[in-house]
Formats: sequence, structure tokens, C-alpha cells
Amino acid sequence: MAETLRGKRLRPQEPQNLETLMGNKPPQAPDVEAAVLGAMLVEPATIDESMEELSPSCFYEPRHRMIFEAMSALVNEHANIDLVTVSEKLRTQGNLEAVGGPVELASLSQNIGAAAHIEYYIKILKQKTIQRDLITASYEILKQSFDESTNVDELIDNAQTKVFAAIQNNVKRDVQDIGSIINSVLDNLQELQGITGLSGVPSGYPNIDRITQGWQKSDLIILAARPSVGKTAFALNIARNAAVDANMPVAVFSLEMSADQLGKRLITTESGLSGEKIKGGVKLEPYEWVQLEDTLKRLAKAPLYIDDTPGIPIMEFRTKAKRLVKQKGVRLIVVDYLQLMQGPVELRGLREQEVAAISRTLKATAKELNIPIIALSQLSRNAVQRTGGAGKPQLSDLRESGSIEQDADMVIFIHRPDFVGLGESPEDKEKAYIVIAKHRNGEVCDIEMKYKAGQVKFVQPDQSLDVYASQGPVASAANEAAPQGTDFDFESQKDF
Repeated sequence: MAETLRGKRLRPQEPQNLETLMGNKPPQAPDVEAAVLGAMLVEPATIDESMEELSPSCFYEPRHRMIFEAMSALVNEHANIDLVTVSEKLRTQGNLEAVGGPVELASLSQNIGAAAHIEYYIKILKQKTIQRDLITASYEILKQSFDESTNVDELIDNAQTKVFAAIQNNVKRDVQDIGSIINSVLDNLQELQGITGLSGVPSGYPNIDRITQGWQKSDLIILAARPSVGKTAFALNIARNAAVDANMPVAVFSLEMSADQLGKRLITTESGLSGEKIKGGVKLEPYEWVQLEDTLKRLAKAPLYIDDTPGIPIMEFRTKAKRLVKQKGVRLIVVDYLQLMQGPVELRGLREQEVAAISRTLKATAKELNIPIIALSQLSRNAVQRTGGAGKPQLSDLRESGSIEQDADMVIFIHRPDFVGLGESPEDKEKAYIVIAKHRNGEVCDIEMKYKAGQVKFVQPDQSLDVYASQGPVASAANEAAPQGTDFDFESQKDF
């Protein structure tokens, strides 16, 4: 087999006969196909079930496929199916002689007992179809694997998608009665009764979690704001809270900032020291080194994973996301930010369509992996040029594609009045609002927050401003390390 493949030097542009390549006939059941068609010709009760469960691809024999297609056309025209109508439809389609004429149709209808076993026959045809689809998918994967120009990440994603589609295309969900649905909902409700706390991944902000019950599985959450308002800071706060406080694995895909830059931001937030000191612009005192080391112990052990690939293609993101969920058990993914991702190659240059494809893929990935994905997004200039509504962003401000709003389960804006020139007092400079503008499964509202620029941190108005850094043991360690003869006040060292 391997020698045969190497000898043929498979290339995508060279069509190969599947039977010749594999040396075997693909799985098929011509007798069963004939029995199903015969049952449909003589027993009207079998038509609906066959049409619901089967498609033309379920028939391997070309003549059987043409007969089934003629029957499907008659059903769509609300016409009866019998020898006369099927013969006439095949004649109008130019396929009557190709299937063997009226004689062949008459021979199919001779199998009187087929109708009694129609359910079993349908099951056999669906199984054969799945086998053939898997063979076809494997063959296409094989051709792409021999193509040196194929991107490996795209190859892996395509392989997973093709195999999954081969199975799912032939697995139909049955209609459920309301009683079974209610029982399923009550079972789920019973499970939730034993859970204390949130049903989703916590944000770390009680006022937000009260509305969302945590970030819910399979949801695409769009977090949008104008540049420099604090999108990355808020997203990192959320990622940190889930990974450090709740010990939930979180992955951050940073397309704009490097891993080192994100690390410095996380260290600033965690330690409570000023950003200038973490950047190295101002030297650290000995007691601040102690404070730094003690506060970073939990962060260093947290299940937080960062990928800083710039302009990551959407298919590479999917592959990495699947691997992180499978290998690391990731429960939440953050993408910073959506417009910097690369969409399908064929849509490059068609920016709105490319962003729409990225948005759809992010939603599909969240649904497939059954985890929430928070994707950051830019807003258009209208968000700061608008005079009405106190400058608050609106859904129409989402940049470059209306499909972002359509695909998202939740859209959240960060609104800082001072940023749009509405702040007057020093307190107004810290005031911020988390605006839930779209919430598919809950209420929309504005949640007041405070943004501490020096610590790159969002806090609730009633929350301690040093929620991460003002732990008792840390403060004690820092006081012990303070220079002799000084009255070191730990709280006064925090950069507000």
C-alpha cells in the first residue's frame, strides 16, 4: 500500500479512482438499495421515513440514485409516487433509459416484503454511506498531506472537520416531545441545585457575575472599546481572576502585545506596584522585592497560558484551541483582538467578509469546544464623535462587520466618561462602566466600575482597591523588609 502511494506520487490536481487506489470496492449494498426503492413504489407509508432519513448520496448505484432523485422531485411537487409518475419524471429528466426503462422500475416493485423491513434497510444504507464518506475524507486528507504547500495547521483542522462532517452529516437528530425536554431541563436544574456559586466561569466581579452567572459554555462574548480605554486590561483581569482565584485553566491569544508585555501587566496588577517600577523606569526598594516575590507566587502557579503569535490565521487558532482544551483542560479563551486575526485566504482584501468569517469561526469554535470565548474588538470613531447618549458606545459602533453583533451571544462595551471629555472631578477620571449591550440569555444593563490606571486594574466601587496585593502576610513581609528607622506604611506605597 505504502509503495503504491509513493509510486503514484499523489498530487491534488491528479484525480484518482477510489476503487483503483484502495484495491477494494467501497462499502455498498445494491440489493438493499433496490429493496428500499421497491418499498417506496408500492407502499406510500415508507416514503416519508425514507425521504427524512436518506439522501441521494446514500445510493451507491448510479441508476438507483437517479430513481431516488426522481422520487424526491415528485415529493417536492406534492405528487404521488408510483410506477407511472416515477417513469414520467425520469423521462422528463432524460434518465429513463439510463436506469433500465419501465421494466427496471417494475422489477423493483416485485419485492413486496421490503416495506416490512424498511427501518432496518435504511439503517444499513446509512452505515454504508458513513463508511464511504470516511473513505472519501481520508483520501482527501491523504492528497493534502502529500502537497508540500499545504499549511500543517490548516491540514490538521481540515482533517478534523472532514472526519467530523462525515459522521455528523448522516446522524439526524430525532424530534423530541415536550415531555422529554422538560424532564431533561428538570434534571439539569436538579444538578444545579447541588452547585454553590456560578454555573459558568467566574469573572471575579460579583456585579457582573450576578447578571451573567459566569461566562457560559459555548458563548461568544465580544468585549469592545476604543483604543486605550482598557480592553486588554479588563480582559487580563478576567483571565487572572479565573486562573488564579478559581484555578480554572485559561488561554489568552494576544495578537497585539507580546507575552512579556502581558506578563508585566499581570505583575503590575498582582503586586500593586506602579507600572513604572515594573517596567524598570524606577528602581525597586528591597522591601518591594519581597512584596513582589510574595504576591507573584499564586500567579506563577496559575493555569494561565499565553500565545502571542501575531496575526494568527483563524484556522491555526482553531487547531491550537482544540489542543489546549484537550491537553490542558482550558475552560476559557480570550482573543486580543478579533480584527488582527487573518481570515480565509480567499477573502483577503474583502475586509468585511473576512471579519465576518472570523466572527463565525469564533462562534463555531466556542460551540464545538463547549467553552466561552471572549474576543476583543475595536469600535469605530462614531463611538467618540457621537454627542448624544453621554458618549456611550452602541452596537452599531462595532467595527468592520455587522456580523460580529449577529454572531455574539453577548456584547460588552467599556465606557469611560472621562475618555470622551465628560469627566470633571478627579473621581470622574477613574469612573468606568461595563455596558452589557446585548445578552442573548439575560438582561442588558450598565455596571459601574473604577479603572485604576496605575495598577492596570478594574475594581468595583465597593471593592478593596488592593484586592490582589493587600493580603495580610504580604503586607507583614514587606513591613519586615522595610529600612530600619522608618515607619513603613504598606498602604501608602500603592500607586493609585
